Amino acid sequence: MNAVSGTEPLYEICVDSVAGVLAAEQAGAHRVELCSDLFEGGITPSIGLVETALRAAERIRVHVIVRPRGGDFVYDEHEVDAMERDVVAIREAGAHGLVIGALTPDGDIDHDVVGRLMNAAELRSVTFHRAFDMVRDPFAALEELIDLGVDRVLTSGQDSSVLEGAPLIAQLVRQAAGRIVVMPGGGITARNVARVLAATGAAELHFAAGTTVESPAVHRNPYPYMGGALRQPEFARQTTSARGVGDIIAAAGSGTRS
Repeated sequence: MNAVSGTEPLYEICVDSVAGVLAAEQAGAHRVELCSDLFEGGITPSIGLVETALRAAERIRVHVIVRPRGGDFVYDEHEVDAMERDVVAIREAGAHGLVIGALTPDGDIDHDVVGRLMNAAELRSVTFHRAFDMVRDPFAALEELIDLGVDRVLTSGQDSSVLEGAPLIAQLVRQAAGRIVVMPGGGITARNVARVLAATGAAELHFAAGTTVESPAVHRNPYPYMGGALRQPEFARQTTSARGVGDIIAAAGSGTRS
């Protein structure tokens, strides 16, 4: 339970496949953030993946990230146009929410770009993603997101993990005062989730629960690589673990009731 309100927190799981959506649903999560390329921190998934995930999900809500590439969050006119079109397509596919973010070169919320994407979302639930962790003034940025009508902000507290960033997250939760959800995300595990809840007073949590699985490929050519110089294994991949999700949810409940 949430250490401040006494209510059970909402759990959002970061996933990159339909199997991940189903694993999160099986484990009792409330919502997923559907992405592609989690190695890059998550980018826009294909519309085929979005539609298939929405058909497969029975109870869980599906929010979809719209981020055209990895790297910084300063976008040119073509990237903004692509994001706006993606928001419309994902909304029309039936997604329950969108996950967006854009900054100016000076580290402020890009009000015009976020406003355009909010308009394209047409009242779907909107989360501002961890671009927030790169803003120069998180307190002013939070107020601007509230003014824009954003529903929640995902943050590690501008630090390497939510434990290190917990003091800032707690300040943001207090500042938000129910006007926007401040959702911790980044480095949450079964070992620390109760401490994160107690330290931040957050009502929602965002985490991944990945496990490595072997490729079913029997024939394997060990020489070519499909990516760049920084390589992941060709014949193993990360997938969401229903057990891992369940372990974190259980740890959150038992830890805050003690």
